Amino acid sequence: MSDLISDQIVSFLEYCEIDRNLSPGTVKMYKYYLGKFTEWLVKQKMENLNYQEITPEIVRQYRLYLSHYINPVKGPLKRNTQTYFLIAIRAFLRHLARSGKRTISPDQIELGRTRDRNIKFLSQEQLYRLLNISSTDKITGLRNKVILEMLFSTGLRVSELVRLNRDNVNLETREFSVLGKGGKLRVVFLSERCVYWLENYLSKRQDKYKPLFVRHQGKIDPTADGDKMRLTVRMVEIIVGQMARKAGIPIRIGPHVLRHTFATDLLSQGADLRSVQELLGHSNVATTQIYTHVTNPQLKQTYEKFHSGNKKL
Repeated sequence: MSDLISDQIVSFLEYCEIDRNLSPGTVKMYKYYLGKFTEWLVKQKMENLNYQEITPEIVRQYRLYLSHYINPVKGPLKRNTQTYFLIAIRAFLRHLARSGKRTISPDQIELGRTRDRNIKFLSQEQLYRLLNISSTDKITGLRNKVILEMLFSTGLRVSELVRLNRDNVNLETREFSVLGKGGKLRVVFLSERCVYWLENYLSKRQDKYKPLFVRHQGKIDPTADGDKMRLTVRMVEIIVGQMARKAGIPIRIGPHVLRHTFATDLLSQGADLRSVQELLGHSNVATTQIYTHVTNPQLKQTYEKFHSGNKKL
């Protein structure tokens, strides 16, 4: 294999998939971020750059490009998103170093400080409107209702939701295992309300397809397992967005907002951080701590009780 950066990236992605056994989603994201880096190199007329020729100055120029880049649809790149591009480059450089190839140290690429994430989650009133907005008279509306109930009941990532098959879910015990990021297995639970609607939906299904959530319109898949009928991540994102607009929710939301709502609901009701960490499938409790500043009911009580501005003059 040549020393060109583009060829070495191909080798890195194969290493991630085969040797490190990273999830397909992680490999896909590495491919995307590093692909954008190589596209930038082409624009800079550096497409024939070898990995030995990567310098801190080249990386600095790329960081400058990212900070000024404006997506025609989504606008400027958020600082956190810019960091993901740099994390991918660092992982690539670390792989080169471990393979005995001389290049700049990954530690020379500083990620910079990022702001606290602004977590979007639904209020109880907004959640009630969303969960009850879908008409359940038809199979499509019933399916959409179940999708919303299941996202809130389990805290599943949308990628985990669309991979589910009928035989994955135990409706009697109201629990099942799911394989999350990094091959991490965890147990998730179904609320009684979610089980009720899921049983209702499955009883109305006329097919024997194995996917838990399928299309009910368009061309029918004649194969036995019906995997081509499985909903995609993008389809679920569209469904949630449409239901949110129909419910009159003023913020733009997707499936991940229901995952945030799942976590904030548990913490605000008194659940401990470690348990919520396990339910979400976070490897590090620090990731779960992003919710604590919006779910601590004692903070307001402390403020109301002790701040002198709340005492009668």
